Amino acid sequence: MSDMKITGVNAGGELPKLSKPEGAGPKDAFETAMQEALGKLSQVQGDAQKAVQDLTGGGDITQAILAMEKADMNFQLMVEVRNKLLSAYEEIMRMQV
Repeated sequence: MSDMKITGVNAGGELPKLSKPEGAGPKDAFETAMQEALGKLSQVQGDAQKAVQDLTGGGDITQAILAMEKADMNFQLMVEVRNKLLSAYEEIMRMQV
């Protein structure tokens, strides 16, 4: 059996940093942050789709798998953020005034 050398894999680095717009209020900052996050999620999913298309043309399977896993993880993160927001909203609605 031959030795297989495993090298480091850079799957895109760290999570994307979201910037807060200058002079924006809390509502504007939250809305901008959510739009930015959704835009980055869409970009990652587009990258995964392109990697799969490249794979069908003889591309690298490792890159396709990494792109798909990255897109899946980003999607799961956004679903969890949505769940937390819904949970917070429901709790606020249950509050007695």
